[in-house]
Amino acid sequence: MYYFDHSATTPVHPDVLDLMHSIQKDVYGNPSSVHSQGRKARSLIETARKQVAKAIGAIPNQIIFTSGGTEANNQVFWSLLNQKNTHVVSDTIEHPAVLKVLSEMKSHGIAYELVKVNKNGRISIADIKSAIQDDTGLISIMLANNEIGTIQPIKEIVALAHNNNIPVHSDAVQCLGKMRVDVNDLGVDYLSLSAHKFYGPKGIGILYFNNKDSLSSLMIGGGQEIGLRAGTENIASIAGMGLAAELVTNQLDHHINELKSFEAHFKSKLNTIFPNAIFNGDANNKLPGLVCVSFPGYRSDILMAKLDRANFAVSSGSACGSGNVKPSRVLSEMGISDETNISTLRFSFGASNTSEQVDLLLSELKPILAG
Repeated sequence: MYYFDHSATTPVHPDVLDLMHSIQKDVYGNPSSVHSQGRKARSLIETARKQVAKAIGAIPNQIIFTSGGTEANNQVFWSLLNQKNTHVVSDTIEHPAVLKVLSEMKSHGIAYELVKVNKNGRISIADIKSAIQDDTGLISIMLANNEIGTIQPIKEIVALAHNNNIPVHSDAVQCLGKMRVDVNDLGVDYLSLSAHKFYGPKGIGILYFNNKDSLSSLMIGGGQEIGLRAGTENIASIAGMGLAAELVTNQLDHHINELKSFEAHFKSKLNTIFPNAIFNGDANNKLPGLVCVSFPGYRSDILMAKLDRANFAVSSGSACGSGNVKPSRVLSEMGISDETNISTLRFSFGASNTSEQVDLLLSELKPILAG
């Protein structure tokens, strides 16, 4: 299978697999135990915490491990129940791990306002400012969108928010390994990451926080993770995430350049093959290697099925089921018509790809789009 769906998940780096296997085999102690096996397990966890912290410019005691970005997002939002100001400002193209949580919290007295995006999927600072209320207790804006790759003006949003004493959360799940992620430069108060987006294992992520006192635990029990997430830690996955974060940031410039090269080559050749292609998102301010493209006249579910039969994995923002393809909410919010919307595919390149594979993808698309 030729894999062009790295924004959905990435293959685990071989070094990460080796580390996790050795830990599962040899380090079986409970990290809360004081004997040598327990201390060995604890050391692995704290090493990983340092690796992740270094990758995003944080300090280790500002990192807790979660089951992924969804849990990290949830913890920030549900902590609002213990805050005085409970109004939230977010936007219409956030991941369901934000939007569905906010919808669920309405019954618990949490109010929110979602600002709209422009045709490129970018948020206006003026709209954020207009949405702020006297009781706004959080602004949550993703760093980069998972469907179109558009990067949001987080630093400007943080400046506005902090002038109004409002903390900022950012779902940055798509970003590590594709752009520089530095919590000090961004200025955010909370940031969510998930290991499986940067060549680590699934089921493990982190929540970065600037102020521990503003958070409450979703998991109540033994008091692990400085009292913010109870439960015996998943040592192998935590260690795997730490190594993945270190590897992807150590090779960041090389990886970004490679993604840009794949993207430029793919777009150039695709324009020759199919001149009517429409590239969605902010071309000048987006994640490298993520290409959201509409093929007018061709349904995305049919295109995906044909590519899958030819051993190529791509994705669509559209929800396909029972033979019907529904428009992507993100693209609809950008003002894209339903007809164009349901003809859209997402190609996301990664470290497992080569230039030869990109050419093979283009060669496969040519006859499909000629039919």
